[in-house]
Amino acid sequence: MTSIELRAIQKFFGAVQVIKDLNLKIEDNEFIVLLGQSGCGKTTTLRAVAGLETIDEGDILIDGQPVQHLKCSDRDIAMVFQSFSLYPHMTVYENIAFPLRATRMSKGEVDKAVREIAGVLRIGNLLNRKPSALSGGDMQRVAIGRALVRRPKAMLMDEPIGALDAKLREEMRAEIKRLHLKQGSTTIYVTHDQIEAMSLADRIVIMHEGVLQQVGSPEEVYARPANMFVAQFVGSPVMNLAKATVSRNGDDANVAVEGSAEGFGFPGSLLGMLDAARSAKSDLALGIRPEGVLVAREAQDGYLPVEAHIIEPLGSYDIVDLKVGSQMLRARTRSGFVPRAGERVWAKIDPAQAHFFDTASGNSLGVRL
Repeated sequence: MTSIELRAIQKFFGAVQVIKDLNLKIEDNEFIVLLGQSGCGKTTTLRAVAGLETIDEGDILIDGQPVQHLKCSDRDIAMVFQSFSLYPHMTVYENIAFPLRATRMSKGEVDKAVREIAGVLRIGNLLNRKPSALSGGDMQRVAIGRALVRRPKAMLMDEPIGALDAKLREEMRAEIKRLHLKQGSTTIYVTHDQIEAMSLADRIVIMHEGVLQQVGSPEEVYARPANMFVAQFVGSPVMNLAKATVSRNGDDANVAVEGSAEGFGFPGSLLGMLDAARSAKSDLALGIRPEGVLVAREAQDGYLPVEAHIIEPLGSYDIVDLKVGSQMLRARTRSGFVPRAGERVWAKIDPAQAHFFDTASGNSLGVRL
């Protein structure tokens, strides 16, 4: 059983604070992904857990025991870096065996452990090769094998597949997920790629400028973003955000985006929910994923006439930019549904997929229909 807990972590580089009051608990066997832009503090957090960076305040606990004062060699944690960091003069077998030989394990035990981990990683046929004869994906498998072979308490990965091409990254994502399910080790994985985060994580930890923004399952952070940063960082394409005003229209609500004379129809219950969730003077932003922007080729009840601008064909579907008032909303349609830019089409917002944010704080109001 290996749990990791970060309590009120603060880290400065000179006058710059790179981690701000970070609190996080990672359960045994959990796969956690630290997600954020470059410079957000995710790698510094990982290195602090590993013992490669000191922290200025707070506690790092492994299995309930504070370890912030221990050297990295005393924490029983393995780390895989973006660079493969293999010994070029050694074979794959010798690279994987190296950390075991350093502990003076017997030759038979070393051989058994190396061949077992090579079988798990499906590199048993590569054991006699040198790193120069391996592909990028195989080299990263060897680096992972060298980290796993000594059965560490936790595995830390710092953008381990960031240097690979797109096809290899896809293959390695599947391999890392399979390996985690088979080995069951507690894993912290750092990336700036939200596709990696969504496909690998049990929970995603989203960071921005050293501050934890949201922790949740991939489904939670996608469907219920805590603020505007998360809404526009998770998802591809990102969530549409537009300043909006909400008014009453008979028994219904009318939601008009900035610069638009007409608004989208919403259930009247929205008005009471928004009044309860925000202060009277706060401005609103409407958030809607591209799949929540419904598009029709002919006029229909509740749909507004709009003009298609840019069309991005993505194989099984298209992303179409629609001009609504002074705002551009991106919609997801089936392939070829809007034949060309400049077409007049009709659009509607699905109320069940709409989000509302306070523009001053950036926080979600938690209002969902």
